[in-house]
Amino acid sequence: MIDKTEKQKMLSGELYRSSDRLLVEERKRARRLAKTFNDSLPDETEKRSAILRELLGTSGSNLHIEPPFYCDYGYNLVVGDNFYANFNCIVLDCAQVIMGHNVFLGPAVQLYTATHPLAAKDRDTGLEAAKPITVEDSVWIGGGTIINPGVTIGRGTTIGSGSTVTRNIPANVFAAGNPCRVIHHLS
Repeated sequence: MIDKTEKQKMLSGELYRSSDRLLVEERKRARRLAKTFNDSLPDETEKRSAILRELLGTSGSNLHIEPPFYCDYGYNLVVGDNFYANFNCIVLDCAQVIMGHNVFLGPAVQLYTATHPLAAKDRDTGLEAAKPITVEDSVWIGGGTIINPGVTIGRGTTIGSGSTVTRNIPANVFAAGNPCRVIHHLS
């Protein structure tokens, strides 16, 4: 049996060591690209587009991200058409983050795929894991929202500002709060 690399473990949701040399180098690459993107001028649209094409795993047409933008790897971020992220978006993309078409993120939205063992003795070993996040088509996420590992937000849903999304949210609802819960269904 061939041992899995730390990257393979990370991508498959197993416990892994983020201090692995390859993963450290890949995070440095993403940070360099993000720094260049964040330091660009507002009228340097071609430059910004080129950086995002190099940074992100997949992106559709009409992609717009306001700097500053931060991510761990970039290549685990899959973005559909007509995507907008307002200022100060953070994506910890240790696992895949899928953003459907027509997804809009308010300022300071944070998406965390990274997770750690709950027991201190396990956490102290330096191991961590990652669970994917999916945001389906036509979702609006209000400013200051935090989305936790393993969450799916259903198509057509609106998440209220300042929410902490700790579990799946169904399609076509308005949900808000800490923890985020369905407030009412949308037509």
